[in-house]
Amino acid sequence: MRAVLIVLDSVGIGAAPDAAEYGDEGAATLPHLAEAAGGLDTPVLTRLGLGNIPGMLPDGLPIRGVPPTDAPEASWGAMRERSQGKDTITGHWEIAGLLLRPGFHLFPPGPPSFPEDLIRDLEKTFGRPVLGNRAASGTGIVNELGEESIRRGAWICYTSADSVFQIAAHTDTIPLEEIYEACRFVRERLDPLRVGRVIARPFTGAPGSFTRTLDRKDFAYQAEEPTILERLHEAGHPVFAVGKIEDIFAGRGISDSRHTGDNEGSQAAVDAFLAEQDRGLIFANFIDFDMMHGHRRDPHGYARCLEQTDRWLAGLLPRLGPDDRLILTADHGNDPTFRGTDHTREYVPLLVHQPGRPGRPLGIRDGFYDIAQTLATWFGIPPHPRGRAFLP
Repeated sequence: MRAVLIVLDSVGIGAAPDAAEYGDEGAATLPHLAEAAGGLDTPVLTRLGLGNIPGMLPDGLPIRGVPPTDAPEASWGAMRERSQGKDTITGHWEIAGLLLRPGFHLFPPGPPSFPEDLIRDLEKTFGRPVLGNRAASGTGIVNELGEESIRRGAWICYTSADSVFQIAAHTDTIPLEEIYEACRFVRERLDPLRVGRVIARPFTGAPGSFTRTLDRKDFAYQAEEPTILERLHEAGHPVFAVGKIEDIFAGRGISDSRHTGDNEGSQAAVDAFLAEQDRGLIFANFIDFDMMHGHRRDPHGYARCLEQTDRWLAGLLPRLGPDDRLILTADHGNDPTFRGTDHTREYVPLLVHQPGRPGRPLGIRDGFYDIAQTLATWFGIPPHPRGRAFLP
């Protein structure tokens, strides 16, 4: 048996009950971007039942171009996050069976955002000054400080509303491996604070046309209990990671990984694992929705990205056998029509396709970790500590 779990990074479907606590009341990624783009052309997601999900939600908004269907080919529902936070690590870890309460440490917007002794040690150890030291949009701060960072051989360090310390540098000025080494240095010193991620953000190009490369790397905090990945791996079920999954879980519980930097690379990696493997879990993150379009508040680009993924799904579904399962979901929202540039606290969609079996409503799941419990059930390992399986 194979299970393919795909996280459509940031594809939320409506404000969560506690959205106001995060300043996100009224956010609704899918409905809002579809409306702004004049509708979505996603026939496969429509067939699977994506348009049926808003009707389950309190105050759910329709998705323009994605109507409900009478007989969805997948089981459909939504999930509410129970952990504190709205970032990538929190969402993925809860999908994998964990509950983060309290959530990860958040830095103040600054400047300065980071502890003085940490910045001093980073500058002294690598002999390079630090620029930024505040909350910022990644593309914005690189455009603002990129030329100075090249001239001075400096790090650009910034944070966001997530638990994150990001280090940007031009790869013609600071070699890629040195950028990674600086991230490892910071990662070790931030573990006592329980900071979710340290992220390397290499960029290239000239002032006015800087471009972030696909060599991004995430250095994650180590989970404090085993995830479903580790439990499956220990029980003899291989786990194949795609995209930034290996980084998010610090390599734990993973049999093989293909690190990719964009959706098309991740789609190719999923295709390759399906061709090569006849059992196990394939766990993929499709990053472009969040990185390229959500944070940049680009609803039209977000819509086109969803349509490209829909076309890819059209080729994927016929390759699944009767013993395979496909789960499509998200880790948080990132409404490209909302104020600011940060993630949004939302319900996430849940579509579960089992070839040859009719879909049925799954309701609103109280915790992303219902996915972990379902995987435990499917693979026949002892129950996970939390969550309720949604399909036998």
